[in-house]
Amino acid sequence: MLICSSHIALFNFICVSFAFDTRPLLDFCVAVPTGNACKDPETVTADDFFLSGLDRPGSFNAYGLAFVIATATTVPGFNTLGLTCARVEFARNGYFPPHTHPRASETFYIEEGMIEVGFVTTYPEYKYYSKVLNKGDVYIVPVGLVHTVRNVAKTKSVMLASFNSQNPGFVFIPDNVFAAKPAINTTYLARAFKLDEYTVRALQTKPWL
Repeated sequence: MLICSSHIALFNFICVSFAFDTRPLLDFCVAVPTGNACKDPETVTADDFFLSGLDRPGSFNAYGLAFVIATATTVPGFNTLGLTCARVEFARNGYFPPHTHPRASETFYIEEGMIEVGFVTTYPEYKYYSKVLNKGDVYIVPVGLVHTVRNVAKTKSVMLASFNSQNPGFVFIPDNVFAAKPAINTTYLARAFKLDEYTVRALQTKPWL
């Protein structure tokens, strides 16, 4: 009886362990423009797995960033493979505000320049791990942790980022809090961030990305 119970417990453990496995069940499932179906394999071409222009981002935004992202939206062959990647150019003093990716870890590779990357552990330690990265360096940020990214070179820097999720999620802390629609209660935010309500109202009316 004990043996049977042990086997049942082991079986349950295995089932739970693999419950969130995202491995694809097919060689590929090229996304179609609408719906959740896979493209007919007979109509799939090499172009479904291809993206050109990763080295040609658009203009810099308000944070001094210009980037191109490769996802299942831009590369249909990425669908179901649990991948997202991006190439980001930083203007001098360009930066990402503190943010998280709730569904993915992120790996950074520095192609050009010098970038400081750091992440903060969760409550109650709040330990900040940071590193200045140079050309050829790699750094990883664990899934879900708040992290910071800024250009510390005197000129432009370029970074490649990859995520182990098809949809990593981008939660920019300042934007999410102060640009929320409808607005979060001003008094509450003033107390939470230890600011005066005038400052909070000013932040809530700023143009956020």
